[in-house]
Amino acid sequence: MVRCALAFCLIVVASVSAQAQALDGAINTTRDADATMAELLSREYEIKSAVPNGSKLIVFMQKGKSGYACEFVNVTRTRCASIN
Repeated sequence: MVRCALAFCLIVVASVSAQAQALDGAINTTRDADATMAELLSREYEIKSAVPNGSKLIVFMQKGKSGYACEFVNVTRTRCASIN
């Protein structure tokens, strides 16, 4: 049951990020961010896991040997930084 809930959450996060980018042209980031979740999704990074951190969600994304940790506050506030 927990896995189903997490999978649903990840699908929602991915779809909302992609829709927000399509509607807004680009998602605003906070400073010192390497990329946004929408940019990484458009570059075919996959969401591997997510963990709650207070009112935020930390999402881990990977493509090949490259990985990012993204702080997802809402659809207009994300920031991702390379972890390797």
